[in-house]
Amino acid sequence: MQNKLKTYLVGGAVRDRLLGIEVKDRDYVVVGATPKQMKALGFRQVGADFPVFLHPDTHEEYALARTERKTGEGYHGFSVDFSPEVSLEEDLLRRDLTINAMAEDASGKIIDPYNGLADLREKKLRHVSTAFREDPVRILRTARFAARFNHFGFETATETLILMTEMVNNGEAGHLVTERVWQEWQTALAGSDPQIFIQVLRQCSAYQVIAPELDQRYDIDTATDENPGKHGELALTVAATLSPKGDIRFAALLCASTSLDAIAQPEAIEWGNHLCQRLSVPKSWQQLTQLAIQHHATCHQALTLDAGSLSSLLEATDAFRRPQRFDDFIIACEADFRARNNLSSEENCYPQATRLRQALALAAAVEVGPLIDQGLKGPAIKSALHDLRVQALELMTATKRIKDQPV
Repeated sequence: MQNKLKTYLVGGAVRDRLLGIEVKDRDYVVVGATPKQMKALGFRQVGADFPVFLHPDTHEEYALARTERKTGEGYHGFSVDFSPEVSLEEDLLRRDLTINAMAEDASGKIIDPYNGLADLREKKLRHVSTAFREDPVRILRTARFAARFNHFGFETATETLILMTEMVNNGEAGHLVTERVWQEWQTALAGSDPQIFIQVLRQCSAYQVIAPELDQRYDIDTATDENPGKHGELALTVAATLSPKGDIRFAALLCASTSLDAIAQPEAIEWGNHLCQRLSVPKSWQQLTQLAIQHHATCHQALTLDAGSLSSLLEATDAFRRPQRFDDFIIACEADFRARNNLSSEENCYPQATRLRQALALAAAVEVGPLIDQGLKGPAIKSALHDLRVQALELMTATKRIKDQPV
């Protein structure tokens, strides 16, 4: 079937194979065909804006070669031509970066009209043409690719950064849809170097448009002379070494971007909540982030907290009902602590984590059944349960006091 069509493997599959990365998804371009011909061969059309088809056997995507012309503002302001006359080179010309604008034919020959191979060798993220400026999503994609391929040594080409900055200055970044911003950010958070995503966006001034709440943290002076913005960036870097979970990394970024001398003030968490709501961050991510912002300073003090304060922290973070989230909270706090104290590569430098996990295990072992049997209800049972948990934690805190006493 495929032999009847002029098909080419394109984009990320070609790029990743050349980089030695396992290819998971394959996309193809079909040149010289019509939707009617594709359907006659058994392909199922799935694209609404332009014809994309699923192969009847492999279910891989086959798109008709197309060109795009800017007709309006933002992501959807394009007219598309997918006539049979569109060439492979014309299709590749509309792509964002040269390393994504290569194709491979059925014999394995690489078609590279825009020097993607050279940029792969030079480790450069370079735009294919000035048509790059027509789609503001490409700013986000370039930053994401910079983060994804940072461990290979890739950098964004100077001329591409200049073009991205011009796009921001011309207001194109303001047309980005918040859902797409979060989609790209969430993908970057799952990679090995999520901080690079932020760094590239700051280099082209896009960060102040898509995340002004965080960008403003770089301009704050604190009593400790630390820069909350840079500290948050470092905590994100550390968090990426502690956990693969994006919600933990995001929580570490935001809580570490809050200076300790402002923790007690209500406005210290307002900007974080505003960012999460504006970008439609998942509710579970928002909840973890809010806990980290509100309680990370107390978490850092876990070694010196008395039994009552430990129990109160466990209750405030809903640790008894959400133990996994509490553990995620601890990891986010550890990332902040390591970054704040330049301990990014040290091992076992956050004993607070062990103490809090032990505290939760001890307090959670207290059974509520006997209190119910006593006929306690409502606030009375809550108060009695708190007291019993404090008693359970007293032994642990007393043991530490004994160990800390000089011999």
